[in-house]
Amino acid sequence: MKKLLCLLLLTALPALAQPLEEVLARWDRDQHPDLRSVLVMRDGVIVAERYYNGETADTLHDIRSAGKSITALLVGAAADRGKLSPDGRIDSYWPAAKGTALQGVTLDQVLTMRSGLAAFDEDPASPGNEDKLDEAADPIAFALAVPADATPGTRYRYNSLTSYVAGITIEQATGMDLEAFAREALFAPLGITRWQWLRDAAHHPKGQGNLFLRTRDLARIGQMVLDQGMYQGRRVISAAWLRAALAPRVAIGEVDRYADHYGYFWYQKTYGNTVVHFASGNGGNKIYVIPASRSVVVVTSSAYGKGYGQRRSAAILQAILDTPP
Repeated sequence: MKKLLCLLLLTALPALAQPLEEVLARWDRDQHPDLRSVLVMRDGVIVAERYYNGETADTLHDIRSAGKSITALLVGAAADRGKLSPDGRIDSYWPAAKGTALQGVTLDQVLTMRSGLAAFDEDPASPGNEDKLDEAADPIAFALAVPADATPGTRYRYNSLTSYVAGITIEQATGMDLEAFAREALFAPLGITRWQWLRDAAHHPKGQGNLFLRTRDLARIGQMVLDQGMYQGRRVISAAWLRAALAPRVAIGEVDRYADHYGYFWYQKTYGNTVVHFASGNGGNKIYVIPASRSVVVVTSSAYGKGYGQRRSAAILQAILDTPP
């Protein structure tokens, strides 16, 4: 019986993969030469994979703000170890935050972009704008000096500052460098052996992004999320944390055409009757997690700062969703 099942599986996969490969091949002719890869997994098996414009399976790719979603997973790993809680105040883990606009702000409010800080990445004049953070000679002092402009928990404002704060909070709560903690708590359990994580002027890994990973390793992360924190029979992140992170906590459809809701640095959008959770980065970088079809879709792209990158990734996802299983 077991041999028959394996035979059926092996014969079924090419039939599934062929139409998907044809879908992926459409973007060979894309007018913009900055799409890098698309990978589709179903039930933990790669059923389609394609690389574009010089990318290979071994290329480390900058996923930009999709790294925020990985920071959220690391917050979960720290919470699982009893080091912090989403209800905990930032200043209870990071003493230097006392007496600043972060005092009294909870980790939940940081993870949902509702910290109340005057930080808005779409406004260059915003005191906490991401470009100002990146250019700061002392990023820690910069983060602690950003004022409040709203009551915490009352308004969603997308910004990189809060995910940077989340990364520093992990370091403060665990006593570990963020990258070292990621290696121990996430990368090693998933079998991820190669990555690059850019650091700020104070030598802290950027919790807001600039993490370089291979496409298949991004798929491993997506598969672990799909399997509620399990990977190859091993518990990596608690199922409770994954449920919390993916929950539709803030409605953002009015301000984000590509998402309906925001969780803990993870997005959610419903396509027809299909709920899709995803990590998203500048240029169209995505990890899509689709529970209904037990699928993970990874798109990498270097269309940084160009609106068509997000549109293209959305079109790729829609084409995959429209392909019969």
